[in-house]
Amino acid sequence: MKRLLILAAAVLGMAACAPKPEQKVMARPVPERADDFVFENNLIAGRFYGKALEGNPTSPGVDIWVKLPGKLVADEWYAGAMQNPDYYHHDHGGKDCYKVAVSLGGGASVPFIDGKLCWPATNYRSSEVLETTPSKVVFALHYPEWEAAPGILVALDKKVTLEADTYFTSVEDTYTFSGADELTVAAGFKLHSAQQTVEQILDVPDRYAIWEKASDQSIEPEDGMLGVAMVLPGADKVFASEELDHALLLKTVKSGESVKYCFGSCWSKGDIKTASDWFLLVSSL
Repeated sequence: MKRLLILAAAVLGMAACAPKPEQKVMARPVPERADDFVFENNLIAGRFYGKALEGNPTSPGVDIWVKLPGKLVADEWYAGAMQNPDYYHHDHGGKDCYKVAVSLGGGASVPFIDGKLCWPATNYRSSEVLETTPSKVVFALHYPEWEAAPGILVALDKKVTLEADTYFTSVEDTYTFSGADELTVAAGFKLHSAQQTVEQILDVPDRYAIWEKASDQSIEPEDGMLGVAMVLPGADKVFASEELDHALLLKTVKSGESVKYCFGSCWSKGDIKTASDWFLLVSSL
């Protein structure tokens, strides 16, 4: 019995001394910086815009932050921005060099009515972190009801899942609406026509990918390249619109149904160096 107790104590001691798993994901609201909601894993980072930025811009789009593979950087960059608002527009192993404005940015969705992208009237107004582990984080963002088109009232609940060691973020956008029997939703991302974009509709019919210059940022222009992509299983239509300057994947839903997709990005200064490498990765998903 004494020997068993000694062995048990030894095992417990070893467990207590075992290193904690490395934290490879994070997501949180950032009230100290204009109500951003930031998310990040060991390969990618980005943010959604909150109430304090409404009008500058009011946009559901994802702001992509390019970064080198490895450590989490968002908290460090936000701390730097408290001293210098342009901190994360300069290269600290990555940067914010991506322009969103009023667009889908690096991957989002909105109602698509009469050939138009119908933007929410506000940025996200509330959020919850639903799950967090060293390798996975799940959060929700809520966009209040707005009039997407005359007589059509729409509200959006967004559930986002990010795991470690991937360039892709999974999303469930649930639209609740009245004034119509069904709603066509456009999920997609911005095409920066001035950035010499290389576009590719891949052999699999539910995805679209691009490779373009990473920056139109005047503060510290970025000479690297950026890959962006979206996959929407069961998409009704996949196309690029020169008029709208977006790549779009359409899906029609009933009120309360979810549009499920994933968006991804990479930076040529990381592990994915070429357009061919990026398109191959997106094709393999």
